[in-house]
Amino acid sequence: MKIHLQLDGQVATATLHDNATARDFAALLPLSLTLTDYVRIERIAYLLCTLTQGGAGSTVPMKEGDRAYYAPWGNLAIFVEDGTGNYTGDLMRLGAVDTGLPDLQRPGPLQVRIERMTE
Repeated sequence: MKIHLQLDGQVATATLHDNATARDFAALLPLSLTLTDYVRIERIAYLLCTLTQGGAGSTVPMKEGDRAYYAPWGNLAIFVEDGTGNYTGDLMRLGAVDTGLPDLQRPGPLQVRIERMTE
């Protein structure tokens, strides 16, 4: 599924993976969030509900542009630089940013509206 993220008059696009966590996230759309900086490499926003963790967990480093859900904190994460940490499997891959990553790399807070793209 393709989605777009509107922020400050710019539009970034992303693709969601086909897994239970990403489908739960897609069911929340449209969604308005405030992305804040986290350890310089992520833009995060807390969700109001818990997403399914079925089989999307990752223990490999995240790459620039990856989108994920961090189950212990219940937050969306967009990696704006390559991840360097050791992941425990609590980081659920949602997909990746296709276009517009430089807009998301700006320091936050960033107001973003996330919606499904219509074909």
